[in-house]
Amino acid sequence: MKNWSFRRPSTVPTQTPTDPKFTQAHQRAPHVEVYWKAVTYKTVILYALLALTIIFAGIFIAKPDLYQVTLKKLSGAVGDPGNETPAADQKRAKFVNLDGRVQVKKVNSVQWVEADYRTSLDKGDLVQTGSDANARITFADGTTYTVKPDTLVTVEENTTENNKPTSVAVAINHGAVDFSTPNWSSPDSKAAVSAEDAHAQLHSNSRAAVKSDPEKRESEIVVSSGSAQVQRGEERIDLAPYEKLTIPRGGPIQKSNVLAPPDLVEPLNLAPITAENPRIYPVHFEWKPVQEAVSYTLRISTTAMFTKTVKEAPTKGTGVDITGLDPGDYFWNVTATDGKKQTSEVSEIFKFTLVAQGKSQDMVLEITSTQVVGHSAEIVGRTEPGAALIVNGQSVPNIAPDGNFRHFTEQLAPGQHTISIIGSNRRGGTAMKQVSIVVPK
Repeated sequence: MKNWSFRRPSTVPTQTPTDPKFTQAHQRAPHVEVYWKAVTYKTVILYALLALTIIFAGIFIAKPDLYQVTLKKLSGAVGDPGNETPAADQKRAKFVNLDGRVQVKKVNSVQWVEADYRTSLDKGDLVQTGSDANARITFADGTTYTVKPDTLVTVEENTTENNKPTSVAVAINHGAVDFSTPNWSSPDSKAAVSAEDAHAQLHSNSRAAVKSDPEKRESEIVVSSGSAQVQRGEERIDLAPYEKLTIPRGGPIQKSNVLAPPDLVEPLNLAPITAENPRIYPVHFEWKPVQEAVSYTLRISTTAMFTKTVKEAPTKGTGVDITGLDPGDYFWNVTATDGKKQTSEVSEIFKFTLVAQGKSQDMVLEITSTQVVGHSAEIVGRTEPGAALIVNGQSVPNIAPDGNFRHFTEQLAPGQHTISIIGSNRRGGTAMKQVSIVVPK
């Protein structure tokens, strides 16, 4: 008989069988773990500022000059673009008279824009006037260019650094330009106009007129005061007052004398004329006789650029009375004509104000701001529509219809100056303001 015995099995861990296919696929699947950390905008900004600080510190250590230039550019980018410093503004030319349609194309632009008194001009800019338009441009050195109707010019040069000889120039593509120079402090300063293949350089305290006619393929220059020198190639010719050069392209230069314009006598420049009934009041105009002249032509306009002529009176005498003028501001000039039908350049332009006499004598005149631009003072203010203003002996040619005005004085010597602003309105009222400015050396 066999003895049966039972042994208790030992505890052995067991594992549930798995599908081999599932195990193989599970082993091939990528194992990805994702972690993140919340970052606030404030932290991002702080890190960005820290990076910029490190960059600027490196620039300052390596190249201090480059640091200053970069800082100025950044300041200009975040600042008010319209709030230019006097130093930057000094190097640019400005419009001081605008009549009719005047357009500007900046050197770095392909688009023409309408010019206004805030428009500044740099080297390479184009200026174009319409058939009834004029524009007067003043450079920081005091040189003035008057761009006549149907004219296209290019700003060729504009070097007006402090305490150095200045050099300004424009090129006439077609049309006509009058230009005048102040009494420069440096004898090496230059102002010029190029037309066709000729280059006219005007000397200090001089005036001249330059024309360029592409159809006739010729240009001409007439000096009315001071002196000038014209260069074409290696040829140089000096001009005195009332001398004219005709410069045909490819032909010989011809020099001749021209008839001098009359000197104006009455009404005096900036004179107010008061009348009870202005339209029937005879305004007397008078000028000095010109040798060899047989007749004269008086022109009266409501604009300083003579784009709106209200009266034109030919006469053989040296004076004439004119009626039919309404109260307001007027400009007048005279040309002379000789027996050969040659006409002089226009005379100096005088301004007068015809006033309807009234009881009220009060006048509005406010100065809102002043600043020094180069060696000139910029005066900004408000007066009555139709009023006449004189700033340091100069008439203010552009007063807006609402009475606002902006005026640049002539070049001033370094030091302190008191600027006087005198005004008169159509009722016979007057007002005067004075402001003090300091021109730096």
